[in-house]
Amino acid sequence: MIEQYPGRWWHVLDDGRIQCDLCPRDCKLRDGQRGACFVRQRAGSSMVLTTYGRSSGFCIDPIEKKPLNHFFPGSSVFSFGTAGCNLACKFCQNWDISKSQDMDRLMDQASPEEIARVAAEGGSRSVAFTYNDPVIFAEYAMDVADACHARGVQTVAVTAGYIGEAARRAFFAKMDAANVDLKAFTEDFYYKLTGAHLQPVLDTLVYLKHETDCWFELTTLLIPGKNDSAAEIEAMSKWIVRELGRDVPIHFTAFHPDYKLDDLPPTPAATLQRARRIALAEGIRYVYTGNVRDTEGGTTSCPGCGKGVIVRDWHRILAYDLTEEGRCEHCGTPIAGRFGKYEGQFGRRRIPLRVRMGA
Repeated sequence: MIEQYPGRWWHVLDDGRIQCDLCPRDCKLRDGQRGACFVRQRAGSSMVLTTYGRSSGFCIDPIEKKPLNHFFPGSSVFSFGTAGCNLACKFCQNWDISKSQDMDRLMDQASPEEIARVAAEGGSRSVAFTYNDPVIFAEYAMDVADACHARGVQTVAVTAGYIGEAARRAFFAKMDAANVDLKAFTEDFYYKLTGAHLQPVLDTLVYLKHETDCWFELTTLLIPGKNDSAAEIEAMSKWIVRELGRDVPIHFTAFHPDYKLDDLPPTPAATLQRARRIALAEGIRYVYTGNVRDTEGGTTSCPGCGKGVIVRDWHRILAYDLTEEGRCEHCGTPIAGRFGKYEGQFGRRRIPLRVRMGA
């Protein structure tokens, strides 16, 4: 299995260093140095991806867990990630993977073709690049996407959207769907709590909406006292309607104390429900709550007649009233998203796979 794969998106500086152009961090490296993500390294006169073909684990999930509520609801998704991250979120919920610098935890190995084969044979409609941000293993994710598409399997990126312009075009051209973390709507939050900046994420969202056919949904983890004010949620909602339109779904999810913010309380369900009301009032048609049990906040309602066309309890679908074309069975109004013949649901199961797959 390849351990050092040639990396893309870099150039040589006048002083001899290499600048990584994958993301807005623009890491400048001398021989042997790694970028902030830890997995992209200068080796001699070029850049390599050290985690190509290596995974921190494989799992079959419900697509609603990504979360994606408008992308083939009820289907199963073959999920995997690697290690490392290009953000430094103090509230990371997967910090043991995303902050890991221990390559020994990448025990499972898989070529793109093997991942596509196992996903297809297992009946998964899509493969998700998740657990850590696929931007940092873009070359691997893109190769997997090509192999998946050859077998009729779709691809999903779960990402913070912190990516450079050239890489953005190449990466999202291979993705059928994405869930993008819009972590907050202030530069202060991004800078202090993620070590990144807000504008590049907004640029990614505008690009996805206006320059691609990739279906995408948003997720905002609401952290008490940090990004949960009514004013911030209102400003975010207004921007979404203005720049992305009313049909982009957003998920407001609950924070639980972890990593470097373990001194904060969990997000009350009432905070998520208030955020949902604000976003709906601003005109966003599909607004959900997550990480809490809230049937109303998990229901997809028809913007035409107002009836619940997909009723959910957590990741479990209780009722499904859409046609194969994604129209409301009650009034015929089209629901934004990607739909097909509903063949039942995968449900709340989560099936870890302990596999070693050769190249």
